[in-house]
Amino acid sequence: MSRIALTGTRIVLADRVVEGQALLLEGDRILGLAAADALPADCMVEPLNGGYLLPGFIDTQVNGGGDVLFNDMPCIEGICAIAKAHRRYGTTGLLPTLISDYPKVVEAAIAAGEAALARGVPGVLGVHIEGPHLNAAKKGIHDQNRFTRIDAEVIARLSAPTAGRRIVTLAPELAPEGTVRALTEAGVLVCAGHSLATYDQARAALAEGLTGFTHLFNAMTQFLSRDPGMVGAALEDRTSHFGLIADGFHVHPAAMRVALAARGAEGVMLVTDAMPPVGGTLGRFTLMDQDIKVADGLCTGPDGTLAGSALTMVQALRNAMDMIGCDIVTASRMASGNPARFLRLDHETGTIAPGLRADLVHLDDARLVQSTWIGGAREDFGE
Repeated sequence: MSRIALTGTRIVLADRVVEGQALLLEGDRILGLAAADALPADCMVEPLNGGYLLPGFIDTQVNGGGDVLFNDMPCIEGICAIAKAHRRYGTTGLLPTLISDYPKVVEAAIAAGEAALARGVPGVLGVHIEGPHLNAAKKGIHDQNRFTRIDAEVIARLSAPTAGRRIVTLAPELAPEGTVRALTEAGVLVCAGHSLATYDQARAALAEGLTGFTHLFNAMTQFLSRDPGMVGAALEDRTSHFGLIADGFHVHPAAMRVALAARGAEGVMLVTDAMPPVGGTLGRFTLMDQDIKVADGLCTGPDGTLAGSALTMVQALRNAMDMIGCDIVTASRMASGNPARFLRLDHETGTIAPGLRADLVHLDDARLVQSTWIGGAREDFGE
């Protein structure tokens, strides 16, 4: 098996950026760094011509892409189209995300995720089931007619064995006591979202094993001086992670900066909440019988309700740098390392380190995607 040396670029590690080094790959693994002017004789050199080499982005909330909505195509073909669309924007790991739907659609989505994992569809890490066990008062664009209560049958459906990772977003105040614990013990990563949970209810869910908060600030109880709400619980807790849709529409840049200062960068995961237009051609699409308009990167329903986003992970990274003020190391951690740790996959991916899988993205000096590697397999784009 030949070794490959990626040269001519700055390499973004977990704690610093290095120059004058080459990244050595062998098969699907990272071997480590070597001086660019003293490479092993058996290496095949691949020059990258400037820019930055980062760990590939990991997106835990991807509703669609490539003109496909996961709810409309909860099958392996739909997942393949979504993963392919996002790869060109630097995403090398993702969880196709199902918006609240009927039980048969949830079952189809879970089965499709398992089929994609079994086939080894590049980039697929599992599925995210966002609802339908949410609070109608914080429904956002979700269809409350599809909302259901959690019972033993629901827990069994969501707890079905998986070869990858499964995230479930629910409203903890509506979940019977013990629900979060039962799902967590079955290996499910439980997040709180679309919820009216109080601070105390959120803390109780954390005590049962809640591991995350879906799109912080959006569709949840806010932070007030005498009522810290779910936002307060998320910012205070040091064991969980929260997703942040850094598109400039869902959350004001100042609020993002405050969240980062309060929680620390280690708790933040950049997510896209992406809809079909990402990597596609649609200027509008249908979601739960609602006409969704897309304009200037903003997706809205007929009444102006935000309906996911047209954000890409590479744009989220740029926004973290330009809107929040992060350096590229911190932005990379939020786009790759933190989601890998949240998914319990940091032993396998999420950073550039010896022994980890060669999941990488090369950005040029304008921070546009030029190439990605998933398990060492390269694809070039030149965004």
